[in-house]
Amino acid sequence: MAVLSKIRQRSALMIAVIALALFAFIIGDLFKSGSFSSTSKDVGSINGKDIAFEDFRVKVSNVEKSGQGITSTAAASRVWDEEVSIALLTSEFEKLGLRVGEKHLLEVLKADPNIGQNPQFLNAAGMFDLAKFKEFFKSNPDLAASLKEREKSADLNAKFQIYTTMIKAGTYTTKTEGKLKYEMEADKVSFAYVAGLFSTIKDSDVKISDADITDYMTKNKKRFKSDESREIEYVLIEDKPSNEDVAEVKSRITALLSGSVVYNQATGKNDTVAGFRAAKNIAEFVNSNSDVPYDSTYIAKNRLPAVDADKLYNMAPGEIYGPYVNGDYYSISKSLGRKVGVNAKASHILISYEGTQVPNKKQQRTKDQARAEAENLLAQVNANPESFLMLAYTNSDDSSAQQGGDLGYFGPNQMVKPFNDFVFNNGVGKVGLVETDFGFHIIKITDKQDGVRLATISQKIQPSEATSDKVFTQATQFEMGAADKDFNQVAKSMNLTVNPAVAVTAMDESFGALGNQRAIVRWGFEGDTKVNSIKRFEIANVGHVIARLKSIDDSGLVALSQARPYVESILKNKKKAEMMKAKMAGSSLETIAKAVGGTVQQATDVTLDNPTLLNVGAEARVVGTAFSLAPNKVSSPIEGVTGVYVVKNTKTVKAPAIKDFAPYVAKLKAQSANDASRVLPALKDVAEITDNRKQFNF
Repeated sequence: MAVLSKIRQRSALMIAVIALALFAFIIGDLFKSGSFSSTSKDVGSINGKDIAFEDFRVKVSNVEKSGQGITSTAAASRVWDEEVSIALLTSEFEKLGLRVGEKHLLEVLKADPNIGQNPQFLNAAGMFDLAKFKEFFKSNPDLAASLKEREKSADLNAKFQIYTTMIKAGTYTTKTEGKLKYEMEADKVSFAYVAGLFSTIKDSDVKISDADITDYMTKNKKRFKSDESREIEYVLIEDKPSNEDVAEVKSRITALLSGSVVYNQATGKNDTVAGFRAAKNIAEFVNSNSDVPYDSTYIAKNRLPAVDADKLYNMAPGEIYGPYVNGDYYSISKSLGRKVGVNAKASHILISYEGTQVPNKKQQRTKDQARAEAENLLAQVNANPESFLMLAYTNSDDSSAQQGGDLGYFGPNQMVKPFNDFVFNNGVGKVGLVETDFGFHIIKITDKQDGVRLATISQKIQPSEATSDKVFTQATQFEMGAADKDFNQVAKSMNLTVNPAVAVTAMDESFGALGNQRAIVRWGFEGDTKVNSIKRFEIANVGHVIARLKSIDDSGLVALSQARPYVESILKNKKKAEMMKAKMAGSSLETIAKAVGGTVQQATDVTLDNPTLLNVGAEARVVGTAFSLAPNKVSSPIEGVTGVYVVKNTKTVKAPAIKDFAPYVAKLKAQSANDASRVLPALKDVAEITDNRKQFNF
């Protein structure tokens, strides 16, 4: 109704706007649908292999339908990543001539619990039966297609296993590397040093320009590689309640406390309608006057609005409190009495057994074995109640084991019946054994909460139509004014704030502090959106965003605004290092220390494996230089992580010779165990990948 009212109020203007918008929509759609454009029919390509849009769209739709609540944009990103990974890996598999045998393929399929543990495919001994598996799909030909798809996936997984195994087999650690590892841990150096710390020079004394940052990124392209991006700045004009709107809601809800006189058309007389204080049917009165339905449950004190919890909880039956602000609502509440033990808190140890629907069982047990184990644990808890937490951590099959079995607070009937009955029929501290469909539970009741029942009338504090009209008018005036004038100047003249530009890439959904605003991001990448283009977006429950495309960055580098916080500190330290080196003249540490306003400090028995200086941190280059110096030799200035250093070697102690470096070789092997996971990112770095997704409406 509010929208219709606004259209009536601005009928002439809105009809013209709608007509123009429809015309623009139709023309724009013709261009975007391909009638007047040369938009690619492919979503992209990987090393020359095209990904057809229609196939891609079907896969995206399937991901969206998977029930995970994923957006179309996120689904498109997931499918794209899968397509790139599969294409790159498949190419590698073909080059190597990898093949998968039936037995290997079957093992991969069996690893899927939906297949390997499916009762339909198990024999009497509970083992996977290949004959049953084949017979099932022979008897259900309509499911054969899904099996073919699953086999394709299993084939890829099997080849990937072979591929990563080959990579791991091709990497090794030599005895020489083990020897170096030993020396890095055991060789020790002691030295005197002077530190000219970067922190002693003010950041304000060192200026870094945008050109400096861009130049640094260009020289380090691999580190700052990024997709094409846009910077969009914006003005937000919030559609929020005015002071008058707030006062109106408060007045309206206050009036409900007392009775009112209304005209009865049926009798032609005035009737007196009871107010909240005297209403006989509380539930009906609340539902007739509140934006939030009547709730008959008892509420624990910690679930009441924090500011007003004490007063609401401690009211006598029939007493009324309010009006008070409760989030986005003005409320009045009447106490309908209190009740003890409305919520309970308990911990448990779950011992499941074969046949129960409990994932990730710690061990397989029969029902009798589970009962015996549960009774044993109960005896341990009764003998030593303090042991409950550790016994839950080490024995429970429930995810709550990580919290020592703690389930937190819960209300009546939130747990399965036997569990619920034990907890709510016994007092705090009671420990007992209960059986449910999940297994055997050793339960400890740790707390109970009393609750209060409140009849609450809440009316939302929201902008009136008059307020929303003013906001709409202001947003439209700003949009029109900024179309041919300076965006920032128009904002300043209207006392509006221009928010810092947000850097986005084509498939982003999030837009700065506004969260998911895919429409704004998509607009930034449309073909007719140029630098300085402006558009207004109406965001439900927020207001109006007037966006301006500030810049287009197709350099392939991270946006300047994103890179600055990181790169600026690096470049400032480089400039500070040059300033500090200029001061560090002199032949002795004492002279250099005086020049930089520091002192000569000592480092004792430092290793290359742990090159840490006291109160400074890791300085590998400094320690490495100290190792390379002859005794009593003073170094040149060394640019470290935290400052510029000059060192003098006072003593180097070489590690005693040993014959077996196997333990150190093993350490290095453990550190490189996951090196195979770096293969796919490496393949992506050298691949020719064209991404056209921004041309499609994801």
